[in-house]
Amino acid sequence: MVALGGGHGLANALTAAREYASSVTAIVNVADDGGSSGRLRRDFGVPAPGDLRRCLVALAGDDTVWTSAFEHRFGGGELGGHALGNLVLVGLSETLGDFTAALDEAGRLLHAVGRVLPATTDVVVLKADVEGEPVEGQVAVMKSKGRIRRVELVPGDAAAPPEAGRAIEQADQVILGPGSLFTSVLAVLCVHELREAVLQAPGRVIQVANLRPEVPETAGLDATDHLRAVLEHGARVDTFLYEAQGRLAADEAVIAEWGVEPVGAQVARPDGLLHDPTKLAMALRSLL
Repeated sequence: MVALGGGHGLANALTAAREYASSVTAIVNVADDGGSSGRLRRDFGVPAPGDLRRCLVALAGDDTVWTSAFEHRFGGGELGGHALGNLVLVGLSETLGDFTAALDEAGRLLHAVGRVLPATTDVVVLKADVEGEPVEGQVAVMKSKGRIRRVELVPGDAAAPPEAGRAIEQADQVILGPGSLFTSVLAVLCVHELREAVLQAPGRVIQVANLRPEVPETAGLDATDHLRAVLEHGARVDTFLYEAQGRLAADEAVIAEWGVEPVGAQVARPDGLLHDPTKLAMALRSLL
């Protein structure tokens, strides 16, 4: 199983995947320019490490103190706001001279049950068309109050690690999301080589719908609109998995007209705020 996206949504999907998949690979957004990740990008010229750290922790073994240590966030001084795992990734990258090798080494440190790869090792900027006006930077795009029409990466020819394309080629399932629609999921699919690999993937491509709107990023959009945005960006979706009777409505007739199989299931926690990993694992397992 290969999952593409970023943030807490992708980490949650990985927690589900480890319940049923024998091999798990995460391909992660690295365009974040806020918080600790933004500071490290500016200071060291590295891809944003924050979402990568979250995914490593989601795949970590249960027998190491490093799981908690990676999430430790310093409260003051020059390190204030930095997560230890972010610093470790930057340090390993400088030591090894290779960002992907740094992630693999961190995975060994965490006894990870899967592999975490960056969508690109280039330092990229997310750019959006917001009602005809250009907006640059992931944080700025997230906070835009107008309707986001399209996103892209600068530079547009940012390269994906070869290992990412190979993982997609070998996967039985390719999962898109859940997570921030424009600033996580589509930020990964904007890498041309990854989008093409998904288009040619032999396995089933499943978009896991978000449970609720993210304000202001996806305010006013329902689940069908989320799928439309992914398709309009040139990506492929075979199956659209959404929360039945959830807050975001899905029009199954329209989805089917687009050549996508709609599947409604109970995949949310009782509070409806996040996906329940066990329920999500059961739904994804049934789609193998």
